Amino acid sequence: MPRPDKELRFRNGRIPGYFSIFLGGLSLAAVLAYLFPSYLTTTDLRAAYDAEALQDVLKYGMWFSLFFGITTFILDRRKRLGAAGIAMTLIAFGLGGYNVPVGPVEPKPLSLGVDWLILAFLGSTIVFTSLEKLFPKYREQVILRDQWGLDFFYFCLNHLLISAVLLFGNFLVTRFEWVASDSLQAAIQSTPLWLQVVLLILVADFVLYWEHRVFHEVRRLWLFHAVHHSVETMDWLAGSRAHVVQIFIERGLVMLALYLLGASKEALDIYVTFAALQAIIIHSNLNVPWGPLKYLLVTPQFHHWHHSSEKPAIDTNYSAHTVLFDRLFGTYHFPKAHWQRSMARPRNCRVPIWGSCSIRSAGGDRQLPSR
Repeated sequence: MPRPDKELRFRNGRIPGYFSIFLGGLSLAAVLAYLFPSYLTTTDLRAAYDAEALQDVLKYGMWFSLFFGITTFILDRRKRLGAAGIAMTLIAFGLGGYNVPVGPVEPKPLSLGVDWLILAFLGSTIVFTSLEKLFPKYREQVILRDQWGLDFFYFCLNHLLISAVLLFGNFLVTRFEWVASDSLQAAIQSTPLWLQVVLLILVADFVLYWEHRVFHEVRRLWLFHAVHHSVETMDWLAGSRAHVVQIFIERGLVMLALYLLGASKEALDIYVTFAALQAIIIHSNLNVPWGPLKYLLVTPQFHHWHHSSEKPAIDTNYSAHTVLFDRLFGTYHFPKAHWQRSMARPRNCRVPIWGSCSIRSAGGDRQLPSR
């Protein structure tokens, strides 16, 4: 259903207003990360980018935030949006702006991944929002749809906790190092890079399939996973909504499995990039022709069925990367003639972070999944 009240228009000040808040908020977060890098940046990620070069990006972001904020006042609409964006940018300037000195960083075992959050949100917003507008499945769906703010909160939480997740994964690795086989790891590292990536995808997919299925079929675990299924509108941000307990268990188990496999760092980097992109894509409001790939890889249409509140699709399509294990274990459901649209809707659930909740189907009081 069209939502004129949610549509972004330049003439009513919504577009420049939100641009100002978007750039102002990211700028303030970036300045804080430059000021306190030991506590607000991720050690492993810092090696992947040039902090000094990114200050040029920060400079343009701060000035454009001010420009868009002032534009909202000229249009005489959405002044609060512009004022908020300008305020955050001025605070960022007051803290040193894009001239904060960049030097050596003392690594801390536990820190907030603010740098990871900024880069991921900036890149994802630009790329996937553009794609969803160019190739949408549901054209009437607006960018700032209902519960967008809730999913943005979960997006931030997931990225800020990256150091804690890595710490937990490393803890599991130290407890299971005795299982690792040096000969197996050496044999895998001697194979071509493409084959290592394929093995990583299949091993991770096997772990994720059974982890996901157990969270559905064990009632106590389902109460945590129900948070993810409380999503009512699918887009690139929807996949971020997940309970913190499941985040740690899921990623910790995958990290352990991939460590035991022993593939090269290059293969791991490729897999992590592939997995991160696919996790966003399969939840997105994106309708592109996948061709034969839809019979091999998990695609948006395939995964949207997993979120269905319709009985034939409940407890199906658990896989994260390929459709292989759903086919092998009898949970494959993929009508290609149409897409599923009826999502599970929460009933009396606040979608908590630390606690658990139960949700019920859109069509009645039956808890999902029915058992």
